[in-house]
Amino acid sequence: MKRGPRETADSSRRLTRRSILLGTAQLGIVGVLGARMSSMQVDQADTYRMLAEENRINIGLIPPARGIIYDINGVVLADNEQHYSIVMTREGAGDVDEVLARLGRLISLDPEKLEKAREELKVRSAFVPVTVAERISWEDLARVTVNAPALPGVVAEHGRSRHYPQGADLAHVVGYVGPVSDYDLSRIDDQDPLLQIPRFQIGKTMVENQLEQELRGSAGTKRVEVNAAGRVMRELDRVEGIPGADVQLTIDARLQNYMHARLDGESAAAIVIDVTNGDIKGLASTPAFDPNVFVQGISTSLWNELNERDIDSQLHRRPLAAKAVQGTYPPGSTFKMVTALAALEDGVIQADDTVRCVGHIDVFDVRFHCWKRAGHGNMNLNDSLKHSCDVYYYDIAQRVGIDKMAAMGRKLGLGERHDLPLSAIRSGIMPDKAWKRAARGEDWRIGDTVNASIGQGYVATSPLQLAVMTARIATGRSVKPRLVRSIGGVEQPSGAGESLGLNENNLRRVRRAMFDVSNNNRGTAYRSRIAVEEFKMAGKTGTSQVRRITAEERRAGVTRNADLPWNRRDHALFVAFAPADNPKYAVAVVVEHGGGGSTVAAPIARDVMLQALYDGTPPLEAYPSAVRGRIAEQQKHIATMLRDIRPGPTVEEA
Repeated sequence: MKRGPRETADSSRRLTRRSILLGTAQLGIVGVLGARMSSMQVDQADTYRMLAEENRINIGLIPPARGIIYDINGVVLADNEQHYSIVMTREGAGDVDEVLARLGRLISLDPEKLEKAREELKVRSAFVPVTVAERISWEDLARVTVNAPALPGVVAEHGRSRHYPQGADLAHVVGYVGPVSDYDLSRIDDQDPLLQIPRFQIGKTMVENQLEQELRGSAGTKRVEVNAAGRVMRELDRVEGIPGADVQLTIDARLQNYMHARLDGESAAAIVIDVTNGDIKGLASTPAFDPNVFVQGISTSLWNELNERDIDSQLHRRPLAAKAVQGTYPPGSTFKMVTALAALEDGVIQADDTVRCVGHIDVFDVRFHCWKRAGHGNMNLNDSLKHSCDVYYYDIAQRVGIDKMAAMGRKLGLGERHDLPLSAIRSGIMPDKAWKRAARGEDWRIGDTVNASIGQGYVATSPLQLAVMTARIATGRSVKPRLVRSIGGVEQPSGAGESLGLNENNLRRVRRAMFDVSNNNRGTAYRSRIAVEEFKMAGKTGTSQVRRITAEERRAGVTRNADLPWNRRDHALFVAFAPADNPKYAVAVVVEHGGGGSTVAAPIARDVMLQALYDGTPPLEAYPSAVRGRIAEQQKHIATMLRDIRPGPTVEEA
């Protein structure tokens, strides 16, 4: 059927309107797209250019130089040494086995590490470098460099790692660093991205660990261009990081070296404190270990040796333990000054009051013995310390009571965790009635007080605490131990302390008795006295039991220490300050299972004290004439063990 002219005209008008609408919509869409493209190309060009660059530029971290640790005289205790390593890429090497064989003919390769490198080369991307040898010598580096054309894919790299020039001497003070482990990451709340860098090292123990934030520094950055596969094409720029702060300790490396040599062969600890400011001049624990082996990677056999656990063996001397701060021991008779001062301050005794010692005292149905089986007779304060009579302290302790004894002990620094940047410092035990109720669920007994009066029973102290106690008795001030002199050149607070508030007359009486211990010919440490008048020493011997002596053994005769297994012998202790009339240093020595304090610990303490006072080897005239021949031989022997340690630049100059 044919359309009429009118229908044709209407249809034409409808098509025209639709075409206009469709064309308008298309023009609108094109306009929007054009505007968007214009915006992206012109207005947002910088933004998209940056995104494009970020797809081909990686930003990496540059580890900062770790802060250097010095002693009080500028001697380096921990620094950063340059080391060299060999890396290989699979794509550069081609025939990996052939190149490794050539490398092995030039330098010595550890078979275990070489096998590990082979495995890594198989699984890693062809362009990723794999370490084949670490810490190679300069000579080995030269061989590899000269033969570079025959070693495709092999590159020598250099870096820095921690080094401890003083070796074992400062292991228990400075500590050591090691690679960040999963355990480290799990226990520290530290978001520093440096910790994610492979093989990045952090402080593991002692000062290195406790001052980690100060020593670490801040990371630098580098920008490298990579291709689509992630291969590094070139380094665009770098900004070096901020080095860690240098730290200066109060330790005297020469004195520390001498202390280790003097303690050689013993399981022992010794501490020297400057009583005028609390500075720790020496803090030695033996046996020790070389911290450098931990930085380089310790072998399984050496680790097992350092962790020897045969308690029946004389080898069980715990070289990894910093006995000076981590070891706690019954203080024995070195605690008697605490009991005496508590009784004097409380007014329950006067210095001239006497107690008769018949060799024992009975407390209800328990007999407590004096070390001298026949007894000492009538003892006053001075005599009781000079002869180290136990019965005198058994008696006065019952009158003063444990709570006042404990309060005096804490005033003198016992039972306190002293604030030093060292790992696992022990607080020891200064027991009282409340302590036993909380710790043991039992009431305190009078027999506990009697035992505590001579530093036995529940009392446990560290060598550090004994040194602090002695410094406070010597000065009458609350001397606080200080190990760090400055951080980043900023001086740290002095440990001189304030007055303890004790009666000076009472302190003077105790000091005089300690003087007689070392200088009266009937004193327990007379044989270990200092002969020169200007350096006369005041001290106190101590011998602490580690086993119970039965009544049957007393009747048959107490077994001598020399006849007992090493781990059942008594501990030997000695504390002292000198010069007696103007104290400069306090010393504490503990020799594990050493036997008698007067025969073992006192001579060591005297020698260490003289070394500190003379700032080097003392003249033979400083010793009693009867021992000068032996001391001369001892000095010759020790001289062969000492390092040539010379003062370095000040920290500011360095």
